[in-house]
Amino acid sequence: MSETTSGQDTPVPHEIDTDYEIGQDNITPFGLDIHNPVFLISGISIVAFVMITLMFQAEATEFFGWLRPYVTSKFDWFFLSAANIFVVFCLLLMISPLGKIRLGGPDARPDYGYFGWFAMLFAAGMGIGLMFFGVSEPMSHFASSMGGISVENGVRTDWAPLTGAAGDVQEAVNLGMAATLFHWALHPWAIYAVVALSLAFFTYNNGLPLTLRSAFYPLLGERVWGWPGHTIDILAVFATLFGLATSLGFGTEQALAGLNFLFGWGTGNGAKVILIGFITLLALFSVIRGLDGGVKLLSEINIGLAVALLLFILVMGPTSTIFETALGGGLTYLQEIIPLSNPFGREDTNFTQGWTAFYWAWWISWSPFVGMFIARVSRGRTVREFIFCVLFIPTFVTIIWMGAFGGTAITEVLADAAAPVKDAALELKLFVMLEHLPLTTITSVLGIFLVLVFFVTSSDSGSLVIDTITAGGKVDAPVSQRVFWCTFEGVVAATLLLVGGAGALTALQAMAVSTGFPFTFVLLLMCVSLFMGLRQVSKLTK
Repeated sequence: MSETTSGQDTPVPHEIDTDYEIGQDNITPFGLDIHNPVFLISGISIVAFVMITLMFQAEATEFFGWLRPYVTSKFDWFFLSAANIFVVFCLLLMISPLGKIRLGGPDARPDYGYFGWFAMLFAAGMGIGLMFFGVSEPMSHFASSMGGISVENGVRTDWAPLTGAAGDVQEAVNLGMAATLFHWALHPWAIYAVVALSLAFFTYNNGLPLTLRSAFYPLLGERVWGWPGHTIDILAVFATLFGLATSLGFGTEQALAGLNFLFGWGTGNGAKVILIGFITLLALFSVIRGLDGGVKLLSEINIGLAVALLLFILVMGPTSTIFETALGGGLTYLQEIIPLSNPFGREDTNFTQGWTAFYWAWWISWSPFVGMFIARVSRGRTVREFIFCVLFIPTFVTIIWMGAFGGTAITEVLADAAAPVKDAALELKLFVMLEHLPLTTITSVLGIFLVLVFFVTSSDSGSLVIDTITAGGKVDAPVSQRVFWCTFEGVVAATLLLVGGAGALTALQAMAVSTGFPFTFVLLLMCVSLFMGLRQVSKLTK
C-alpha cells in the first residue's frame, strides 16, 4: 500500500489499495488519456441521445414534455426529503468534533486565498442562474403571495399561493423573497458541499483519484474499481453534461435577448451559432491556460464585475427599500424554512413540484460538476471551515443579490402597476429593470458580459470536471483531451439550439431532472460513506 497521499507526506488513514492505477486500462488514441469504459459508454450514449432527439424532434418534444412534470410530481417528496437530509448532515458535521479534520492532513495549507476561492466556487455554482432569475423569481413569488396571508393562531398554516383579500404588501414582498432564497441559499449549497467535501476528503486524505467512485470506498471496497465504480462515474458524466447544458441554455437565451434588446442583433439560429462559437473559443482559451491562469482568473474578473453591478444597483436604485427587502426577506426565510422544506401534506403543488422539486433535481444534477470543481480548489481547509464558507457565505451574498435585483424590480411594479418589467419575458426582465436606472446601456452591456463570462467559466469548469471523470480521476490529463471536451460541449449546444429549438431546451431540462433523480440516491449513500471515512480518521488521530 502506498504510504503517502497525492502530493504530500501524510499517512493514508485507511487500508486502501492505492497502488491500483485507475487509468491502467486506458487507451491513448490521438494523444488522449481515456478511462475506457466510462469514456466510451458515456460518450456513445450522449451522442446517441443527440442524434435521436434531432431525428425524432416531434416525438422527443412530446416525451420530454411529459418526463419533467412526471418526475417532479411523483417524486417531489423524495427530492425535498433528500435536500433536508443534506442540510442537516452538513450542519451536524460542522458542529461535531469531525469538523476539526483538515482536508489534506494536519499540515496541509490552502492553495488559494479566500477571495480566489470564493470567486471560483460562486462562479461555478450559480453565476448564470443568479443573472437569469435574480429579477424574475422574486417577482413571481411576490405576485403569488399577494393573494392573501393565511395565519392561524399567529402561525402560517401553509405555503400555498393563496387567494382571497389582498394581503399586506410588505409581507408579500418578504414571503416572495423567502421563497426565492429557499431555492438559492442553504439547500442547494448543502447539495454541493456533500459532493465537494466527499471528493476532497477521499482524494486529499486517502490518496484516491479525484473521481466520484472514490467517495464510496468505505461502502464498496475494491469494487469501486470495477463496474459499480464505472456506473457511478458514468452517471456523474450524464448528470454533469445535462445539468450544465440546462444552465447554458438559460445563459444563451438571456445573452441573446439582451443583445437584441440593446442593439437589435436578433435571436435567430445564426445569432445562436455565432454566440456559442464565440463563447466556446473563450472557454478553449481558458481551458488551455489551466485552472490558475484560466478558470481562476476569469472567475475573479467576473466576481469583481458582478460586485460592481451590485453596488451600482444598491447606490442608484431604491437603496433603503433594497436593504429592507434583503433584511425582511432573509428573516422571513429563516422563519419559514421549516414549512418551506416540509415534503408531506402540502397543498401548494405548483410551488413544490413546479419550482422546488425541479430546482433540487437541477442542483443535484449539477453537483458532480460543482462539487468536483470545489474539491479541486479546497485542499487545506478544515471540514468546519469548508462547510461554513460553502453554506453561509453564498447564502449571505444571495440574500443581498436577490434583495437588490428583485427588490428593485418589485419597487418599480409597486410604483407603476403597468411597469414594463412586470410582463417582460423572463430572459429580458434584468435588462428591462436596468432601463429605469441611470447609465442603462453601460449596465446592460455589463450584464450581458457577466452572463457570457459566467457562461465561459461554467463551460471550461465543466470541461475540466468531465475530463477528470473520464480520465479516471487524473487532474493532469493531456490538454488535447480538455480541448476535446470543451469543443464537444459547444458543438452539442449549438446543434441542439440550432435544430431542436425550444424542444431541445425542454429535452435538456427534462434530462437534468431525470439524471438528478437517480443521482439523489448516490448523494444519500455518499453521506453515509463520508461519515464512515471521517469517523475512521477521527479514531486514528485520537
